Amino acid sequence: MDHESYAAARTRMVEQQLLSDWRAIRDRAVLQAMATVPRHEFVPAELRPYAYDDRPLPIGYSQTISQPYVVAFMTEQLAPKMTDRVLEIGTGSGYQAAILSALVKEVYSIEIVEPLARRAGNDLARLGYGNVRLRHGDGYQGWPEAAPFDAIIVTCAPDHVPQPLLDQLKDGGRMIIPVGGSGDQRLFLLRKRGDRLEQEAVLPVRFVPMTGSAANSGR
Repeated sequence: MDHESYAAARTRMVEQQLLSDWRAIRDRAVLQAMATVPRHEFVPAELRPYAYDDRPLPIGYSQTISQPYVVAFMTEQLAPKMTDRVLEIGTGSGYQAAILSALVKEVYSIEIVEPLARRAGNDLARLGYGNVRLRHGDGYQGWPEAAPFDAIIVTCAPDHVPQPLLDQLKDGGRMIIPVGGSGDQRLFLLRKRGDRLEQEAVLPVRFVPMTGSAANSGR
């Protein structure tokens, strides 16, 4: 596929998947980012013809790039602003970070699988996403020296909301996170209001589990 073919595939993805009545992504900035970021650059070369299909794709190391709709939905729910500093847990391919980079001031992204972190960092730099800072590490612990964050997006599923991430969220900040075991996960939208945490289940999902400290941490 050439440049024009990929651009046409992105347009179809937005029109047929995201704008459909039963999905109804409506945030114009999110739709523009989805229509612009070259998703095919973030998947293995042999899977590029399928980059804009309505499904997740494997990226190696038992990890996936999420279905386009899920990326758009989570981004829209986060309500990103151009002044925001956002923490992403689970860089994966780097695609979600690239989408966010067009919508916020700074993205801090953590990936626990070192080869994926290295590959995503190279791809983000090659494609010019200069406001994304990426590091290899345990996402459960967040990025305390860069906190607090206006918003946090988590793209792997722990069985509870990690306290370090809540501690690193600004008062008034938002977090979107899948929580639960492999057979019963829900995507939660959290809002921090002083000592109170507002919580709303917004979508049933299926994400890879959070590893590292999440595997043996209590609540």
